[in-house]
Amino acid sequence: MCRWLAYSGSPVRLDDLLYKPTNSLVMQSKHSRLGAETTNGDGFGVGWYGTQPIPGLFHSTEPAWHDRNLRELAAQASARRIFAHIRATTGTAIQQTNCHPFRHGKWLWMHNGVLADFSKVKRDLAMAVEPSLYPEIEGSTDSEMFFYLALTFGLEHDPRAAVAEAVAFIEDAGREHGVEHPIQMTVATTDGDTTWAFRYSSEGNSRSLFVSSDIDTLQAQYPDHPVLSNLSDDTRLVVSEPLGDLHGAWQEVPEATCVVVHGGEQELYPFAPSAPIATAV
Repeated sequence: MCRWLAYSGSPVRLDDLLYKPTNSLVMQSKHSRLGAETTNGDGFGVGWYGTQPIPGLFHSTEPAWHDRNLRELAAQASARRIFAHIRATTGTAIQQTNCHPFRHGKWLWMHNGVLADFSKVKRDLAMAVEPSLYPEIEGSTDSEMFFYLALTFGLEHDPRAAVAEAVAFIEDAGREHGVEHPIQMTVATTDGDTTWAFRYSSEGNSRSLFVSSDIDTLQAQYPDHPVLSNLSDDTRLVVSEPLGDLHGAWQEVPEATCVVVHGGEQELYPFAPSAPIATAV
């Protein structure tokens, strides 16, 4: 599986998220506490929104803890919205085009989990992708296919509904091929303004997902904390596992839930697959 984080709020340097926390994403690449695997060394990626409308991407097949270029970039680059992902492959090749986040226009997408028995359902899923989108698929992962199914079902217009329809389609395809539990997922996607994160699995036992508590509450609780004092009230993090052990800083996202983060507001909604309104073509 994998580990990821989605940050929005005050501008921060990448190393404030990737290296400095006690349980930073780079630390998780070697010693994940809550992941399906302890080590997530099959590449990594970072996506961020800077001065251009299209987010920047940096992918590498190196383990995150071993990549000198990532350390150099992280020490200099800063942004208000950052997606970062460390990969543990579930069987597809270790190559840059298989590293998350994936990008389509202004949208980013990353996934922790698996489409079970992907080889059995891959053709059915690929045939459902909108023909104009299909040429953009560069890699071979189930995660990227999932992204393009969500785009096919209207991610750019209604992310919650689109992901629900994509999940329903994946589950139907899997069960037609005898797959008992077709999908395991925590997913994050953003248009650069709002972040949507999802926790769901067909077996009802999803990978871990947490959201940060309100920064103003934490600042009141820890007035002398050097990091918290510099963050704006709209700062939010959604993460596969907490970046540290600060009491009260993290809330576990319930099973079958969608988290929507916009500015300083975050809302939780029940999430369930829903049949597509129209058949994908």
